[in-house]
Amino acid sequence: MTPLLAAFIFMFGTAIGSFLSVVLWRLHTGEQFVFGRSHCTRCSHTLALHDLIPIVSYLSLRGRCRYCHHPVDPSYIVLEIITGTLFVIAAILILRGPLTFTNVARLLLDWYLIATFIVVFVFDLRHMLILRSVTLPAVVIAVVGNVALGMPVTSLALGMLLGAGFFYVQYTMSKGRWVGGGDIQLGLLIGAALGARYGLAAIFFAYITGAIYGTALVVLHKKELQSKIPFGTFLSASSVAMLLFGTQLLGNL
Repeated sequence: MTPLLAAFIFMFGTAIGSFLSVVLWRLHTGEQFVFGRSHCTRCSHTLALHDLIPIVSYLSLRGRCRYCHHPVDPSYIVLEIITGTLFVIAAILILRGPLTFTNVARLLLDWYLIATFIVVFVFDLRHMLILRSVTLPAVVIAVVGNVALGMPVTSLALGMLLGAGFFYVQYTMSKGRWVGGGDIQLGLLIGAALGARYGLAAIFFAYITGAIYGTALVVLHKKELQSKIPFGTFLSASSVAMLLFGTQLLGNL
């Protein structure tokens, strides 16, 4: 991949990251995020096009709204940079060979799944909630896309069954105390996105990292043993890692 193409993909990814920030805000507030104009969340002033240039606008305005001068949450620029970086990594990994229709289709699907997992990650981190309005449409797109791209239907079906079933059993046994309904839907999405092998690996790594994080918080007296953590963040991050690096991480296992 040429540096020019990588730069273009990064800019495209930052634009998607900027859009995801809008999606996250409006999913929380209930605003329409497809047709509504972007505005400052503090003063509600409609933002002009030059206020919406990813990264550049934030830096040029020194992290403040042009109109009310209130500080803008730095998570906006962080999300733009992370999305752009992940999009470039996905492109480098997929487009290493000849440019084919299948490779481009695979890349577009992976970009969509990365964006979806980012939304799940951030929303659960902020609000301790996994929205079915985000996960269930992604399940349909992941199933259609992966079947069209040649993923074995048995792996796909088994991944969805194990992913959702794993959390459903916990939900039933604990009567909703251990996990919520959103975790079941996210498990379904993980299976649909990654298949059985990589989906189970994503869930396993999420539990390992989640346990380490939770233990560290207890040791540092940040949380009590019974406290909840936004587990969707670990599931989402682990799923992106497996989506991008599953072959390298699992090898011939």
